[in-house]
Formats: sequence, structure tokens, C-alpha cells
Amino acid sequence: MRILLPIIQFPPDVNPTGVLMAQLCEGLTACGHEVSVITTFPHYENFRIWDEYRGKLVKRGQERGMEIVRLFTYAPGKKSMVNRLISYVTFNALATMAGVFSRGRWDVILCPNGSFFSGLTAWLVGKAKGIPFIYNVQDLYPDVPIRAGQLRNRHAIAALKAIERFMYRKADHITVIAPSFRDNLLSKGVPAEKISIIPNFVDTEFIRPLPKANSFAQQHGLSDKFVITHAGNLGYVYDLDTMLNAASLLSSQKDILFLIVGNGVAKPALEKKAHELKLDNVRFMPFQPRESLPWLRASSDVQVSLYKNGAANDSFPSKIYEIMASGRPLLASSDGDSGVATLVKTAECGLCVKPGETEHLAEAILDLYRNSALRDTMGRRGRRYAEENHSKQVVIDRYHDLLQRICG
Repeated sequence: MRILLPIIQFPPDVNPTGVLMAQLCEGLTACGHEVSVITTFPHYENFRIWDEYRGKLVKRGQERGMEIVRLFTYAPGKKSMVNRLISYVTFNALATMAGVFSRGRWDVILCPNGSFFSGLTAWLVGKAKGIPFIYNVQDLYPDVPIRAGQLRNRHAIAALKAIERFMYRKADHITVIAPSFRDNLLSKGVPAEKISIIPNFVDTEFIRPLPKANSFAQQHGLSDKFVITHAGNLGYVYDLDTMLNAASLLSSQKDILFLIVGNGVAKPALEKKAHELKLDNVRFMPFQPRESLPWLRASSDVQVSLYKNGAANDSFPSKIYEIMASGRPLLASSDGDSGVATLVKTAECGLCVKPGETEHLAEAILDLYRNSALRDTMGRRGRRYAEENHSKQVVIDRYHDLLQRICG
């Protein structure tokens, strides 16, 4: 089967969705499928196209056993809602033209919604080529920016919601990554038979339990600290302000270090707050190379996924599965009925507190700090659950079956 994947970020970009889709496509290629990718020049980490690609409009080549077409997109280096919107529009306009006018022939389009308008691109290319498209919903847009308070204009909200409904309506099938996403789509009138729940996955051979005494920990001065780590995008949906407040409460605990790894729109404000609070127990690090990721997670004693009120209903980061696969306990803040809270409870792999409650978060950290046996037990449970339910091959097989069914 010949599959087209239009996606705004793809390795060597370190965007989590792009990395996941690359692994999925590699698995589908191993099953005998042919995969073509239309994407952008790498730009995710600093929202700026890498120097070696600047001044180019398009580049074609073979990577990872796939045909890759890379396109220009607007990425001026400053992340803002407007700049990201322009970037999405730029990519999808060029990707639509690249797909429609390509001489390539495909049987199906698999389209993740990493950029809001990607469903429009998939529909237009599918219509021109006479092929179906499967829409993979990784985040519930525009719900995420609305709930985070970043999108307030009622006319813009109405327009984006209309486009969202249109993309759901035109998709031949929709995959979502969590049951709460399915409920959301059902509430918007999407037929149940059109939706499949296929969760994201983790490469359990790449991310695995490793000793904390390792070269990464030694290099970054983490060996003799109890490390609480957030690793990933620093976006508006994450409640890292409460994490800094908890760090302030626990500043007398000299062994505890709060490590924030990644970049994103919220980073400047977080760095400013940490400076104003004089938090010498908080350290910021940029995105790390992918090959360092297993050792970064191994250097952590506890890893966090902290959401603001309501945000966990619209998003479910794949990093949660990485935390579980690394054999470390997960500390989450999330509404009690969210997919994140349900997973923590089902897998018994960590603790979950209510968003925004600084004292409860600090108490949970201290509980884990003082109880190494509890940490070990939670870590083992998380690893086992990830292996049994969220390994790469399990998800590849489900997509293989779905693609066969959609294409007859």
C-alpha cells in the first residue's frame, strides 16, 4: 500500500508527534508499505529554519526508507500565536500544491493534526487524487488554545470551530489517542463508527530502565540530587508555575532539584519567575539530542506531567508513555476525570494531584522523596503497563489493520 503522510514537523525535528509518526511509518515500511512524507525544513526547537536549509523552497530525498519532500515554512524565530498561525497556513498551502501536482500515486493519506489546517490539505489532496484520508487527532484544536486562554476572539473561534467540523466531516476515518478525545468528537456530532481509539506508543527498547549513575547525570551534576524533571514542550497547557511555587516551598530541601528541559512559548516567563523567586533549586536546560533522552529520563528520580485546569481533557502527551517505559514514577496534575488521571490510577504508576494546588504538589514530591520503595514499585508498574499496552509494535499492527480496512 502506498501511504502519504503530510506533517508539519518530521525528524530531525524533535517535535514529539513528528518523532512518533516517523517511528510508525518505519514500522509500516517494515510491513511492506511504501511511505511518502511531505513536511517542512527542520525548525521546531527554536522556531527557525536550520541554516543549511535557509533560502530554499523545496528539497526532495530518501530518508529512513521513505520519500521525503521538505518545504519552506514561515518560522521567524519568535513563537507567538500569530506567527504559528502564519506558519501553519504557509506549510499547508505549499503542502497542498506539492501533493496535488505531484506525479506520485498513493492509496491513502494518513494525516496527523500537528498543524490545525492539515486536515484541509489532506482533503484537497485526497479529492484531487481520488483517495481516502485518515485524520489522526493528536490534540483537540481549537479547544487547546481556547481553554488555555490564548484564543479569545469570538469570530476567530467560530471560524476555527467551523473548519474543525468540516475536517471531521470530510475525513474517511478518524483516529484519536484517548477515550476522552472520542467523547469530545461524539459531542461534536462525529459518528461513532467513524472513530477508532489508537493510543500513542513508546519504543520500549529505546526508552528503558537504566541506572541513575550514568555519564549524562555526571556531566550535568545530577548524580547527587533528587531530580524532579519536566522534559518536553513548555506550552501554555502545562502548569509549570505551580511547579516553581512548589520548588519555592521546598527550597530548604537542598537535595531536591527541579529540572525543566525543553523550549516553548512559556519558557521566558518561567525563567523570569524563577529568577524573581531566587530559586537556586531550579535548573533550565534546552531540548536534548534524542540519543540523550533515555539517559535524561534515567537521571531523574521523579518525572512530571502537570496540566492546568481542564487542559488534560484536550491533550495527552506521548512523553507520559516514555516516563512509564523509563521505570520512573509519574507525578501528574490533572482533573480527576481526564485520561491522564485515569491512566495513573489504572497503571498504578505514580501520583496525581489537582492542578494549581502548590501545597499538595509539594507534599506529593516529599512523599516520593522519602519513600524509595514506593518509587521503585511505581516505576516497575509503569514499565510493565507500557510494555503490555503501548509498545510500538502493538500500535503499528493496529494502524496496519486500519489501513487495510479503509482501503478495502
